[in-house]
Amino acid sequence: MNTMNNKKFMMIDGLPVAIEGEKNILDVIRKAGIELPTLCYYSVLSTYGACRMCVVEGKHGEIMASCSTPPRSGMEIKTNTPRLQKYRRMVLELMLADHCRDCTTCDKNFDCKLQDLAQRFGLKDVRFEPYSIWDDKDESSLAITRDPNKCIICGDCVRMCSEIQNVGAIDFAFRGSKMEVTTAFKMPISETNCVNCGQCAAICPTGAITVKNDTRSLWEDLYDDNTTVVAQIAPAVRVALGDEFDIPRGTNVMGKIVAALRRMGFDEVYDTATGADLTVIEEAREFIEHLENDGTLPLFTSCCPAWFRYAEINHPELYDNISSCKSPMEMLGSVLKERAKVNETGKKPKKTKVVAIMPCTAKKFEIHRDEFQYDGEPTVAHSITTIELANMIREAGLRFEEILPEAVDMPFGIASGSGMIFGVTGGVTEAVIRYVMGSAARDHLADISFTGVRGFDGLKEVKIPYKEDRELSIAIVSGLKNAENLIQAMQAGEVHYDFVEVMACEGGCIAGAGQPFVIGRAKPERSEGMYEADRLSNVKLSAENPVAEGLYANLLAGDKAHHLLHYK
Repeated sequence: MNTMNNKKFMMIDGLPVAIEGEKNILDVIRKAGIELPTLCYYSVLSTYGACRMCVVEGKHGEIMASCSTPPRSGMEIKTNTPRLQKYRRMVLELMLADHCRDCTTCDKNFDCKLQDLAQRFGLKDVRFEPYSIWDDKDESSLAITRDPNKCIICGDCVRMCSEIQNVGAIDFAFRGSKMEVTTAFKMPISETNCVNCGQCAAICPTGAITVKNDTRSLWEDLYDDNTTVVAQIAPAVRVALGDEFDIPRGTNVMGKIVAALRRMGFDEVYDTATGADLTVIEEAREFIEHLENDGTLPLFTSCCPAWFRYAEINHPELYDNISSCKSPMEMLGSVLKERAKVNETGKKPKKTKVVAIMPCTAKKFEIHRDEFQYDGEPTVAHSITTIELANMIREAGLRFEEILPEAVDMPFGIASGSGMIFGVTGGVTEAVIRYVMGSAARDHLADISFTGVRGFDGLKEVKIPYKEDRELSIAIVSGLKNAENLIQAMQAGEVHYDFVEVMACEGGCIAGAGQPFVIGRAKPERSEGMYEADRLSNVKLSAENPVAEGLYANLLAGDKAHHLLHYK
């Protein structure tokens, strides 16, 4: 029989399993509670079938890749036979033969899928000699490091870069045993159209592409008695760092982060959400200015440095459409540097260095841009990722899960709920809508959340009333391929928007490449953690943050606000 209760089903290891719209055998197998090994399969990417680890055996002895074979009613397959086990071990052994095996010093040690599978299948020896001529590392990028000696040609990075991010900075070159993943003409990655989003590093199963590690120079500043080290923590970090310490996904560990940073030697600790409040105020004012005075529309957000770089390379014609506001990180950094300058006393004042803890690899590039300099040096001295922070906590010997939470420092110790939701796609837009609605927003927060700003769709569209005779049309996109599709539709005259929020990473900063790996997982939990922080905040609107009010009355008075908070 091929149907059961009018349902299609297939036999997997002798057990019937219903087929319910799965696109391949692999998804049906996983639904049955069997975890087949894979190195190149992700549901959000096209099926490539390169690694051959997910092969299964048909009833007539045929071998097939489960990721690229659609299920059919009546199929009978086996997932674990002596033949398949031998096949998988051979594939792994051949991969390892041509793979640099300095595992103990690799950034991916204990987080490497190839290492995990080698242990799972009990590989102890590699009988084959390497057949490739190994290349030097490419460390030209400020965001990522490429080590071709650890590449297994799975193609994950290539498909991520082209299919999701629409960048195509890396691709396959040559054929057969000489095939490799590289840039055009083997140029350094920094000289290509790479936008530093780091999603290639996030999806790489080995150590072939990793996030650039900047913690050594940061430790040096922490040990320097003549340097005041000031930290700021991005909203998305607080709901992701716990993943590294077996804390339930999405848990807000902001208080623990603050306490850990103080133990590590940071002199002051602040919340980047305070900078996000400044961004909301400045960007919303700029938006209203464009609306009221026939300015260039739509206005694109400028918070995401990977999106900014993408537009700079591919759409320079949009320069006047992109907000002149600095990112929250740079805004708060400017405020911290300006305050340190104003408060300087004595003949030899301490140097103040701002450290940003971000979910994003592109921030490493952003801090070195000419627009974000203060007195001839980067406003933000170091930008480290969530993963780098986790490694520093371990290096310091701190038991993160046991640390008691502490509050951030004053005078910048208050952030609104609007600033906290910046870490998820749609958060910037929701915060701007609250500002545009003014004090009335406090009574309509639930209504605003149901306008369509929330959720993980690559493109979301929102319409809200504005004054008596106008309706605002807003688009929210995450993932640069989605952004490109939107731009093409706009330029073809198919759609019109007044305001467009763009985040390079699908789902927003909660899925940034500097976070614990998240593609297809954990986004809902992290998103809910962001919205819970908003619900628990006693200040909902950025304009009502007393810290922001005090800054505009003093440190940002006059033309200082534009000088410190805008890049053009």
